[in-house]
Amino acid sequence: MSSPNDWNKKVIEEFRANAGKVGGNFEGKSLLLLHTKGAKSGQERVNPVACVQDGERLVVIASKAGAPTHPDWYYNLVANPVVTVEYGSDTFQAKAVVAEEPERTRLYDKMVEVMPGFADYRAKAARVIPVIVLIPAK
Repeated sequence: MSSPNDWNKKVIEEFRANAGKVGGNFEGKSLLLLHTKGAKSGQERVNPVACVQDGERLVVIASKAGAPTHPDWYYNLVANPVVTVEYGSDTFQAKAVVAEEPERTRLYDKMVEVMPGFADYRAKAARVIPVIVLIPAK
């Protein structure tokens, strides 16, 4: 059985080989590679994350498929909010900001419109799922 790290590695390789396009569960969906600095280790981490555009900003959801805890990358970006983003064939620095209400709900609903599975994650989770806005550095 493969580990989540093996799965992520394959998605990352496919993303980079195809200018941000991947197949499988993400086929036809927007995906980015989120580079964070480990909150405890200080080491760079790269995670493929579903996203939606909101104007010039990109939005990601710390759903962890509705698990009871936030994903590790969420804690990393809270501790170190300057991140690197790979989106399509572009790579840029961004500031990660956790959205507050009512924007959080508006942005979450926007993600549900393009990826309905996020509605299931919201229903399953016994926590408020954070929504993170990635604001490109100027």
